[in-house]
Amino acid sequence: MSNPEAKPVKAAGGIVFKYPDGSTMPEVLMIYRNGYWDLPKGKLEKGESLEMCAVREVSEEVGSSLPALVSEVGTTYHEYPEKGKVVGKTTWWYSMILTRQEEFIPEEKEGIEKVEWVPFQKAIDRAGFDNLREILAKFSQ
Repeated sequence: MSNPEAKPVKAAGGIVFKYPDGSTMPEVLMIYRNGYWDLPKGKLEKGESLEMCAVREVSEEVGSSLPALVSEVGTTYHEYPEKGKVVGKTTWWYSMILTRQEEFIPEEKEGIEKVEWVPFQKAIDRAGFDNLREILAKFSQ
């Protein structure tokens, strides 16, 4: 249930996936930030579309080239305190791929310590938040 006092914020992120050689189960790109395994995402900037935001945020947070969008997956919503107020963040999620193999550089100024390819089932188990597990389950359908 959302708090009517919450300041609405729009964000977008990516479920970046690949199929390792010969595998039928995908791997998902996860980031480790502030003690939790997460998916790359961030706030919408002025004049930006949700799709542009998702691609930019993934690229910035994992230190990659711009990923290619595959499809829209769905949204998540969560609330958190920020500067004495409650923020209600809706995040639009997109599945996406990287078009070449890359080395990743975690965006340390955002508190990201690690970027890893994680087998899909392990990604669901590792996800630090219920809404991430839900969006990953939706991605797999």
